[in-house]
Amino acid sequence: MNSPVVIPDHVRLKSAPLGGDRLALLQKTIERNRFLPVPPQEENFVGDGDYLAIGTEFLGHFVDLGGLREDERVLDIGCGIGRMAVPLTQYLDPEEGQYTGLDPAPAGIHWSAQHIGSVYPNFRFMHLDIANELYNPNGCIQGTNLSLPFDSGSFDFAIMTSVVTHLPANEIEPYFREISRLLEPGGRLFVSAFIMEPESQRNADLTPRIRFHRSPEGPSWHADKAAPLAAVAFDDGFLDTTLHRTGFDVALKKLGHWRGQTGSRHYQDFFVAVKSSRGQGA
Repeated sequence: MNSPVVIPDHVRLKSAPLGGDRLALLQKTIERNRFLPVPPQEENFVGDGDYLAIGTEFLGHFVDLGGLREDERVLDIGCGIGRMAVPLTQYLDPEEGQYTGLDPAPAGIHWSAQHIGSVYPNFRFMHLDIANELYNPNGCIQGTNLSLPFDSGSFDFAIMTSVVTHLPANEIEPYFREISRLLEPGGRLFVSAFIMEPESQRNADLTPRIRFHRSPEGPSWHADKAAPLAAVAFDDGFLDTTLHRTGFDVALKKLGHWRGQTGSRHYQDFFVAVKSSRGQGA
């Protein structure tokens, strides 16, 4: 499952994804563009590292692994303060490509709407008042009852980067099911996660960058018992099974280097799932 996602034949492609040297040149140009909006460090709540470089890296993953095209409609669940959106402004076609970002943190939505949406009219940002003990403890919407204000089939590509890593296990299926409803047939869901392999498959010589402890009932693992949603991992197979149950086929599954091994180009583990015919009734 380590090859780029294959789009089913019944999905008509208007254009092929940008690739190879052209994609690499675009990424280099984005990283060097000092006019692109970048939030002040004190306002950036989406993690450590270079804001623009990380977003640009993920643009490459969306295109290389997920087959994202310039003319597609993108839904970014947990868009934060626009880290994925900024590089996408330079990739998505301003006439045909569209981007919608949702997040429970109002500050990130406000900054993104002001500094990105005001310049790129095909980019919109919406506050999702969903309860999350880490980012929005007083939210009105419960994750187990997730319903998003869009028609079925409104999107071609959905992003969940560093989202399931902050969700309880009982909210994963409602998220996947709602995203399945919103995607066109053949639409793709890109997910980053922490996956705990069975003990028999783990490399005892590796020193993981995060040490997780399994909850008594599973399938969740937590790095900090005092703040369980600060970093969440899941038993290997849990996300795969849940994706299948909600109408997806897992087209790609790649393990990241958070475990301590070398060779992987990305930190977290990646899934690319394609909405199948089983998802038509989602």
